[in-house]
Amino acid sequence: MLAVQDAPAAVDWYKRALGATELWNLGGVAGLSIAGAPVFVGQPENNGWDAPAVAGTRTVRVEVFTDDPDEFIERAVAAGADGSIDEIRDHRAPWGIHRQGGFIDPFGHLWLVGDKSPLQRFPAN
Repeated sequence: MLAVQDAPAAVDWYKRALGATELWNLGGVAGLSIAGAPVFVGQPENNGWDAPAVAGTRTVRVEVFTDDPDEFIERAVAAGADGSIDEIRDHRAPWGIHRQGGFIDPFGHLWLVGDKSPLQRFPAN
């Protein structure tokens, strides 16, 4: 679950910027689907965890694998994400050439977006 200070604003941004689908919404907590993966967002409300802005640091790194990481990142940056953290480029990885970049969303979470998952190369037994 991603800690956010304003869950309704986060739900709106993730839907608009990342193409999220809302699965359910209880106001301060919501379930989304982003690139086919379930993601929850919630307002911490002083219960032992905090949003990055309150903690003063990044509290999570989200990794997403998609067919077109360039488009995913461009859409996020166009909607207000900070794309200067990790410009998209080709990386050499054990599972082959891997195109990846990143951004920080308006709620302080670091997202890395790539075109190939290591799970493709290293399947579960």
